[in-house]
Amino acid sequence: MNILGIPMDLGAGRRGVDMGPSALRNAHLAARLRDLGHTVRDLGDVDVALPETLDKHAGAGLVFLDPILEACRATAEQLAALPGDVFPITLGGDHSVSMGTVTGNALRGNPAGERTGLIWVDAHTDYNTPESSPSGNIHGMPVAHLTGLGDADLAGLGGGWSLRPEDIVMIGIRSVDAFERDLLREAGIKAYTMKEVDQLGITRITEETLERLGDVRRLHVSFDADALDPTVAPGVGTPVPGGLTYREGHLLMELLCESNRVTSLDIVEVNPVLDTRNQTAEVMVGMAASLLGQRIL
Repeated sequence: MNILGIPMDLGAGRRGVDMGPSALRNAHLAARLRDLGHTVRDLGDVDVALPETLDKHAGAGLVFLDPILEACRATAEQLAALPGDVFPITLGGDHSVSMGTVTGNALRGNPAGERTGLIWVDAHTDYNTPESSPSGNIHGMPVAHLTGLGDADLAGLGGGWSLRPEDIVMIGIRSVDAFERDLLREAGIKAYTMKEVDQLGITRITEETLERLGDVRRLHVSFDADALDPTVAPGVGTPVPGGLTYREGHLLMELLCESNRVTSLDIVEVNPVLDTRNQTAEVMVGMAASLLGQRIL
């Protein structure tokens, strides 16, 4: 099991998520995983430029496009070079890092680009394009770029590989921009909003997710801390009330663990500047532990 940090603080509108990898490490992520019997190797952090040293709008008008592209490319290359049987855990940073993490994990031990499923646990769908985005912040665009939309360089990180919209399932959604909603419908991406979570429950949603992705051999979970309710995870840049409860988050991870199908994990958008005594990092370490074998009995 390998841990890789991407201290990216470029794709979001609020500062602080660049300290997310350190906060998660300080919450004893590696020790929790070793206690579960895993062999853990920390690969350190990908180099990411500091916002203060950069021209915010250099590169096609998108906010910090060039350094985000550079960091995501470095992330994808490092992950793709890992052995196919390694389980990578990537620590963000804002959610734009997923353009590198999902791509790298899809190509890891898989040069032919075999299909990869994406389970996107988030308050937001992050399916804006540069044209639809109200802010120009790239952390609201990674899934669109992973499916080949938007900026050609960001969408081309996989060298021809891209996610199929039918291989994406989103869980916990409760904040979607108007044009983004139209793009999602056109793409046919399955998204479980908090309304569906309330109506159906996490168990049924997880079962339907695994059935929908039944033909996909590798599954990547990208878990944004703001998928959880702000009372559970206050240290996030874009909190949205009405999110997943503590137990709903753990149950989702426990059921995915039981499937034995998840092959890689992101933990992103932990912002210790906005947190209380590292609560959010500690909660997210617990979520990772549930995905990777922790049991009550």
